[in-house]
Amino acid sequence: MVRPVLTAAQMRDAEARAIAAGTDETILMDRAGKVLAEAIRLYIGPRPTLVLCGPGNNGGDGYVAARYLKGAGYPVRVAALADPLQDAAKWARDAWSGPVESFEDCGAAPIVIDCLFGTGLSRGLEASVAERLKSLVDQALIAVACDLPSGVASDDGKLLSQLGSYDLTVTFGALKPSHRLMPAMEMMGRVVLADIAIETAENWFEIGEPTLPSLDPLGHKYDRGLVHCLAGEMPGAIALAASAAARSGAGYVRVSTSRAIDGLPASVVQTGTADMKDPRIGCILVGPGLGEVPQVLTLALTSRAPKVIDADGIGLVGDPERMHGQDAILTPHDGEFVKLFGEIEASKPERALEAAKRSQAVIVYKGPDTLVASPEGRLAFAPPAPAWLATAGTGDVLAGIIAAMRARGLDSFDAACAGVWIHGRAAEFAGPVMIADDLANAISHVSP
Repeated sequence: MVRPVLTAAQMRDAEARAIAAGTDETILMDRAGKVLAEAIRLYIGPRPTLVLCGPGNNGGDGYVAARYLKGAGYPVRVAALADPLQDAAKWARDAWSGPVESFEDCGAAPIVIDCLFGTGLSRGLEASVAERLKSLVDQALIAVACDLPSGVASDDGKLLSQLGSYDLTVTFGALKPSHRLMPAMEMMGRVVLADIAIETAENWFEIGEPTLPSLDPLGHKYDRGLVHCLAGEMPGAIALAASAAARSGAGYVRVSTSRAIDGLPASVVQTGTADMKDPRIGCILVGPGLGEVPQVLTLALTSRAPKVIDADGIGLVGDPERMHGQDAILTPHDGEFVKLFGEIEASKPERALEAAKRSQAVIVYKGPDTLVASPEGRLAFAPPAPAWLATAGTGDVLAGIIAAMRARGLDSFDAACAGVWIHGRAAEFAGPVMIADDLANAISHVSP
């Protein structure tokens, strides 16, 4: 199962289609408020609760949640920033039987539920509102955001106002891009996606646990995939990548190198030749530790085999159109991305998709909020991964995992998504003081 991701405009369209098909807006609001209350009930038991309601439908969800939480035995207070503006929100407030306090004057509570503003916010909160909200969130034992924390832009991860840190964010129908984009993602806490019976497309989605090709009982090592790695000036990087490929289930991993590389598993074959026309090659890996050796990249590009191009290899591509027809996966971090594609003035999802379109390659746009983009417009958002991945060599390990996934038979986009998922889970297993060698060793413990 993957969780769909919709922009604010796409979510509005999905809701409009549901309403046009006969679902009353108040029914959608009741569903949202009910599942918000249920998520809170499952997260923390009854304690004094403060629900902060804004003037829009996000506030309407809050009034509904307050009603259901009260029915579940929670001591609930409601504070409103302003009177409801939409009919459905007015209905929700009328259905709330308790008093409504002023947002400016309300006291703190152990549980605070932020229902001020949700999807579609385009500007920051008024300074006094932002300051007051942050104070209430900071004082709470548990802070919950309805859909998105108030002050977050839906589609690009930007913080439009200063925020407190939330423990739980409950969203409806689909994740929004900012649930998986920095810096907003860091403020969300656990993100719960609640089903409110709205149909959503899955062209954009959060990466989930991959389904890998099953092994043929009559197969041999080449059936499981041959990864051919091309070494360059810094052998340690390609050693990490090759080790990761071997531990990710590739049946055969070999490295073309002009000198022996220490530290490789004995199962990884080192060779002084580089036959790029070997029909058994399932994926070529080039770039880790390559240095300024453009002829090695050129050699890789003579092959018709799928390829993963990482690190120094990306900087040597020069023109994105050089990737046309190459069946390539490119794995840039920000600096490498700009070097190849230049400055693209857009959100990170839009930059990733534009790069995939220009290069006709799958793009793994790395960072604390990694994205995988295809030339056809598919976009996958990585689930949160440990901050301790920010250490030397972990990108080389990722490249090796993706190469193994591609060699094992997944298409380029699915191989990249599978690699990103395994990489993050291996980091969780390896622990906060890991080095890249530990990360490679952890792969076998988490690979599906």
